[in-house]
Amino acid sequence: MITISIDPIAFTIGPLEIRWYGIFIALAILTVVLWTAWQVKRGANITYDTVFTAALVGIPSGLVLARLPHVIDNWEYYGRYPGEIIGGGGLTAYGAVLGATIGIWVYSRFSRMNFGYFADVVAPGIILAQAVGRVGCLLNGCCYGMETLLPWRIVYTHPDSFCPVGVEVHPAQVYEILWNLLVFGILLRLKGHLRPDGSIYLVYISLYSVYRLGTDFLREGTPFLFGLHQAQVIAIIVLAIAVPLLVLRTMG
Repeated sequence: MITISIDPIAFTIGPLEIRWYGIFIALAILTVVLWTAWQVKRGANITYDTVFTAALVGIPSGLVLARLPHVIDNWEYYGRYPGEIIGGGGLTAYGAVLGATIGIWVYSRFSRMNFGYFADVVAPGIILAQAVGRVGCLLNGCCYGMETLLPWRIVYTHPDSFCPVGVEVHPAQVYEILWNLLVFGILLRLKGHLRPDGSIYLVYISLYSVYRLGTDFLREGTPFLFGLHQAQVIAIIVLAIAVPLLVLRTMG
């Protein structure tokens, strides 16, 4: 059994609390931007201006949609306190990815950006950033798993943890970190071997969706539809679109 006793609050500045969760979310965003800039330096057919503009579009659109699923899941609370809908907590990985993707895709319709090519370049950076972000969830105690007696179970002991204190649970955050790193390696191996543009991104979003559909059965959460979590419903929709599209594009 692994015990986590870390205070989710890294430090305070006056009345402002800086949490490890927020620090790692910031590091995750930085990871995507730096990864893409590094690909440009290595010869990717993208300009630094494009990277900068995509970040200006993708970060806010990602943050907005990252918050939305959390608000929907907890509407009973936010319906009573609408002033708290806007906030920095409760950010969902799925919402962030899809929000940034939609925002940048819309931007590409009004620019000369090759969206498929750009998405392929940035895809490994996205899944790597998701691994970084989940470290924040691990320290925060959020996104925890269901109770278990497996040898690698974790238990949180700090009273400010989001996970119930003293309850032995699946290290769901660690599962996702390991899966994301595996997908990162797969995407690197596929780089340059899949056509047309956009195929690498479709592999990425499909593999992540397979993970969320399966392992969310091990995570605590609010039933959304047919007993499934909201992320699982989104995963089914994404897979229903991405997998046929990937097959048709690569076989065409």
